[in-house]
Amino acid sequence: MREIVTIYSTPAAEPWLYETFTCANDRGIVLNVTADAPDISLRLGEPATLAQPAFQIDEEEILVVTHRESPIQNLSLEGVQVLFAGRGDPSAQVWVYDSGSDVQLAFEELAMNGRGVTTNARLATSPQHMSDTLIAESNAVGILPRHWKLGDAREVFSAGTVPVLALTLEEPQGAVAQLIACLQGN
Repeated sequence: MREIVTIYSTPAAEPWLYETFTCANDRGIVLNVTADAPDISLRLGEPATLAQPAFQIDEEEILVVTHRESPIQNLSLEGVQVLFAGRGDPSAQVWVYDSGSDVQLAFEELAMNGRGVTTNARLATSPQHMSDTLIAESNAVGILPRHWKLGDAREVFSAGTVPVLALTLEEPQGAVAQLIACLQGN
């Protein structure tokens, strides 16, 4: 009988979900993707409170990205803070994520030093949505994890890197431990 492991991934950590499927397939483990009390949760960066076992499986760079034809060029940390606070180039349309998303929290920690982003920012529903917008709209500027930067969108600032974490409900054993070990080995 094959073991079943429940797993959840934030949208930003989906590239590692695909790796988990490869690891599970190689080990004869069945994955059930659900947000309801998963055995393993994948996310970017540490949650505000970490009350469960966490294992770093990789790291991800958080970028500020623009359309390839945007007049916004390489930015400094101060330039990013001004732009995302809504005091920068008025022709730029700033795009962010929901305030509780892992990638938004990582960006705010790395680049905004606890300051909020402008209320005039547009809301992307996922890294895929953000990527599509940055490729399509010439005045768009937004936040992307490195794994999600596609096409000819242009990176103008690196906010830094955050760990990609596999969180578990309890100390991993059996199939859960095998999957985390596999992810750490990739």
